[in-house]
Amino acid sequence: MRGGEPMGTAEQEYAPSSGAAAEVETLLRRVADLVGNARQMPLSTSVMINRDEVLELVEEAVNRLPEELRAARWLLRERQEFLTKVQREGDDILEAARVRAERMVQRTEVVREAQAAARRTVEEAEVQARRLRHQAEDFCDQKLAQFEIVLDRTVKTVQAGRARLQVALPEEDVDEDEEAFLEEDGEGVEGFYDQDSG
Repeated sequence: MRGGEPMGTAEQEYAPSSGAAAEVETLLRRVADLVGNARQMPLSTSVMINRDEVLELVEEAVNRLPEELRAARWLLRERQEFLTKVQREGDDILEAARVRAERMVQRTEVVREAQAAARRTVEEAEVQARRLRHQAEDFCDQKLAQFEIVLDRTVKTVQAGRARLQVALPEEDVDEDEEAFLEEDGEGVEGFYDQDSG
């Protein structure tokens, strides 16, 4: 609408009661009226319209668009960039969570492997300790059995010697010969254990 120019019949017919949306509708109807009422060129389907007037009406209609509609147009323009940004931020959050989860799993695996290795070490040490203890017990049992045999043999020898001496010699000589025999036989027993210790 040009300043100072009165509103025409079409403008009065389509004049809005109130609101920016009604004003925009009125301006667009004026454009439609200009095109519809334009004079047709001779021998042609084209019409003659005032280009500047139409552009002015369209520009004024755009300027009077409601703020909500402008915001919607802006949102549509920025929609793809906004969605891309949100998607990128979501992907970053998911990736960070995945990395943290992998690190936690790795630490858990390391701890689990370390605990398993420690249990195996303790079990192997216990098995080895039991084996060594059994070997030591067997060795001691064998040595005690040998010692028992030697003692039994020695006792029997001593008893037999004393019996012979009591029959063949006077009592005084039996005591001297018995001491000599025991000393000699004791050296034999001691030599037996010295051989084991070597």
